Amino acid sequence: MSRLPLPCLRSALLALACAGAAAAAQAAPDNQDVVAQLLIERGVLSAPHTSGTTAVDSAAAIGRQVRDTTSGLVLSAMNFLGVPYKRGGNNSDDGFDCSGFTRHIYETTLGLVLPRRVDDQAKAAGFSAVKRDELQPGDLVFFNTLRRTFSHVGIYVGEGKFIHAPRSGGEVRVESMGVKYWAKRFTGARRADTAATLTATPPAPSAQPAAGAAPAIPNEFP
Repeated sequence: MSRLPLPCLRSALLALACAGAAAAAQAAPDNQDVVAQLLIERGVLSAPHTSGTTAVDSAAAIGRQVRDTTSGLVLSAMNFLGVPYKRGGNNSDDGFDCSGFTRHIYETTLGLVLPRRVDDQAKAAGFSAVKRDELQPGDLVFFNTLRRTFSHVGIYVGEGKFIHAPRSGGEVRVESMGVKYWAKRFTGARRADTAATLTATPPAPSAQPAAGAAPAIPNEFP
């Protein structure tokens, strides 16, 4: 399977997210290979195993894995892999910080507008606490990185990994929650209640910061 440019992979992921993960994966077998390639290269899913001399078909195997373990929200988030971190950023053109990233994904995918700050997202109405061993793709995962219980946030993608906008000089990426740094700083997870998600309506627009000024949001971790 030949390597495709990242923009092409992003386009394929965006198409899947917009159409719905399950339906798109079934209707577009060519895109399954594209998604499989990206998720394997980024370390989100494991490469298919081989049995003797017969290799498991990558499109079918990973396509099933994507349908079974990855929500449309996660596919939407994966579309922004590689977007640079920007303090106070909340869009792909300028960059994201951690809470700006999760807010953007939830709003554009579910129509659910999250608060802007990390600690407020952890306390947002319409979300329920989730135990670590009950995590599902699309859940918000929180970490204590600045000696505050909720100072960093990402989106769980499955297989013990999450996608997030990390820090200055970094870019949106997938990391393992099992890594020592993240494992000892994990402070909880939240899942959007189905009813709240379906009935959520955007709040009135808040005042915009002056041109060129970024919101006073601290860097997520040193």
